[in-house]
Amino acid sequence: MILFFSETTFKVRQKKPIKNWLIQIAKLENRKVGDINIVFLNDEQLLKFNKQYLKHNMFTDIITFDYSEGNFIHGDIFVSVDRIIENSQNYGCGFEEELRRVMVHGVFHLCGYKDKEYRESKLMKQKEEDALVLFNTIYKL
Repeated sequence: MILFFSETTFKVRQKKPIKNWLIQIAKLENRKVGDINIVFLNDEQLLKFNKQYLKHNMFTDIITFDYSEGNFIHGDIFVSVDRIIENSQNYGCGFEEELRRVMVHGVFHLCGYKDKEYRESKLMKQKEEDALVLFNTIYKL
């Protein structure tokens, strides 16, 4: 089950299509969705997590805590709405597209993909792009 929570005034639109799409992405990776919480925060809130758990003193768009077991993916995905806004402006894409990109990025982490090294990051970006194309195809955007 995928649940959305917000510690800001932000509310997810298109919850059902996004949930169905993320479940489909997991299936394409031969995974089953267990419990996934996607929590929306502001920059300062996510920075506290970044400092406390990852020892990084910088803003980030997403932090994923993976509790997966076997083929079942479980985890907590924390997203900075502030970073989504800024990234969408910097990358010249819409807010909703950048939001979906970041959420699927978290799901790919739960499926075992990494992005620390160049080759891993390049693969992750390609997976994100393919997933966004799938969403746009299904929902005719």
